[in-house]
Amino acid sequence: MVPLDRLQRIVERFEYIEAQMAQGGGDLARLGREYAELRPVVEEIRTYRQALDDLEAARGMLDDAEMRELAEGEIAGIEARLPEMEQALRLALLPRDAADAR
Repeated sequence: MVPLDRLQRIVERFEYIEAQMAQGGGDLARLGREYAELRPVVEEIRTYRQALDDLEAARGMLDDAEMRELAEGEIAGIEARLPEMEQALRLALLPRDAADAR
């Protein structure tokens, strides 16, 4: 599992850069490069966090007899996808090679 606090810090940095770019503040070229690097990572983070939220919601439906079967199917589907999502997230978090930017 990827530490959620680390993911939150990345999202916060991305949102800060986004706000700075919208205001036209700072070094726009540097901010633009960092924004471009973080965007795919943040998309993976948001997808992963949404899956975790969906999993929690489905688990909350287990107590409802009418929703139990649907919830169990939802839980199984999400749990089956989580390892793949975590792997994609780990890959997105790998440091970029400086030579790749050239």
